[in-house]
Amino acid sequence: MAEYKFGTNEKNLLLENMENFVPVIPEEVVDFYLKKSGFNCPDPTVRRFVALATQKFMTEVAHDSMQYCKLRQASSKRRNLVLTTDDLSNSLSEYGINVNKPPYHQ
Repeated sequence: MAEYKFGTNEKNLLLENMENFVPVIPEEVVDFYLKKSGFNCPDPTVRRFVALATQKFMTEVAHDSMQYCKLRQASSKRRNLVLTTDDLSNSLSEYGINVNKPPYHQ
């Protein structure tokens, strides 16, 4: 995998854009989980980068889950899609996260 090198202008533009970035995930939520994991950083730009990375991850998981849902319901004549835990579990397994149903649901 090739490594991309940012130029000085690109770094400055990215940092400038992060100043105005309003994350979908509230900063309080990001702060809570960062502190819970032992990460304490007073720089709001770093917290916004974490929020952006989390937002991107959640978007990719939701998109992949929807694709699993569409594949599962392709043979069905239903028009509305119903996202299930199995769709989400299949999507998360692509990222190395295993979600198991509790034994009383099996």
